[in-house]
Amino acid sequence: MNLGDLINNQFYEFALIIFLATIAGAIGRVLRQPLIVSFIAVGILVGPSVLNILNSEHEIDLLAEMGIAILLFVVGLKLDINLIKSTGKVALMTGLGQVIFTSVFGFGIAMALGFDWLESVYVAVALTFSSTIIIVKLLSDKKEIDMLHGQIALGFLIVQDIVVVIVMIVLSALGTESDRSVGLDLLYVFGKGIAMFAVVAVLMKYVIPKLTKQLADSQELLVLFSIGWAILLAAMGDFLGFSKEVGAFLAGISLASTQYREVISGRLTSVRDFLLLFFFLDLGSQLNLGLMGEQILPSVIFSVFVLVGNPIIVLIIMGIMGYHKRTSFKAGLTVAQISEFSLILINMGMDVGHIDEETLGLVTLVGLITITLSTYMIMFSDQLFDWLSPMLASLKRKSRRRPKSWRMILRRLMYSFSDSAVTASALPEPWKNATSNTLAPT
Repeated sequence: MNLGDLINNQFYEFALIIFLATIAGAIGRVLRQPLIVSFIAVGILVGPSVLNILNSEHEIDLLAEMGIAILLFVVGLKLDINLIKSTGKVALMTGLGQVIFTSVFGFGIAMALGFDWLESVYVAVALTFSSTIIIVKLLSDKKEIDMLHGQIALGFLIVQDIVVVIVMIVLSALGTESDRSVGLDLLYVFGKGIAMFAVVAVLMKYVIPKLTKQLADSQELLVLFSIGWAILLAAMGDFLGFSKEVGAFLAGISLASTQYREVISGRLTSVRDFLLLFFFLDLGSQLNLGLMGEQILPSVIFSVFVLVGNPIIVLIIMGIMGYHKRTSFKAGLTVAQISEFSLILINMGMDVGHIDEETLGLVTLVGLITITLSTYMIMFSDQLFDWLSPMLASLKRKSRRRPKSWRMILRRLMYSFSDSAVTASALPEPWKNATSNTLAPT
């Protein structure tokens, strides 16, 4: 058997790719980098831009789609709305505030760099989301996941996860080909989504609890059912026109209320990570290094925006709410990168023809830069805070009061933009004494 036969044998090809991914992952671990970066690098290596030994594109793509479905399923499975409630309004305010800030300013930067409006929308939205997987891993390694800034970060990351699913539904509707207007397309897609959700809700109440209880006697069968349920609803979501990701997310939510969610999640984590390997390999193999070279300057601009702008908006919002600058700073660092959802979203945009390879390469390059640098920023957050602390003096808390309510925050913002701003003592008594039921700042 010659070298050509080895390359053309799919089994040997997969064995080589997985071996290379293992080596790259080990190198990444030494450099203390997430596996995402290593896997994308392997995709570039085996793709047409370098070694050109990846011939099983369809098989890789199928495994990648299954990996995305399992990822969204696990996210839905772990969706804990009570966490948002326990961290008070700060999770909602920082989550939505950062999403709005990044989207608006990211869209303006993209337009200024010459992108058309639809490409600018995709780029702006892709810059918005932060990686729950990476943040949870880094905070867990530092034993900060249960600290105040860790809980707040988890809260607004859940808000981001909910927003990204909504955005996927909207952009899926924009990708439909019909004679109806965009507004009618959105209503049509949302209508189908509500109908699907209603069916799943009925199954959640009357069927799924009994079924999972019966299957729980065999954990292997329970896990197999979970994977099948995730893939089935992902396929149904794709059939109804609002993407596989949304269907898989809904499948996760449908099992989140069962007593077996932790068992399922624990068993599927390894499956998810293995299948996601093929998504990032597929993504890396699609990148054209020649086209990426033309995107270096825009990628640097967007990366600086994400690394600096995203943490600043969290710092400002939490500072207004009365949180200590160290807590605000360390929570803000968790949004200083784009996530795997950003890459999934931009890949979906390319599939429906909204963006081209250049935009895909740009966002991927931004992802590589921001994930790499933000990882070190979070690992050395204490040293970074001590270094930057003098610059953060303006965010120092004025008193030991609990965080202010959303009404007080809006009031403060209005007065901050007024030429005749009044002092806090001039505010009405009900507003002056307003408090919220959020966690006290520390």
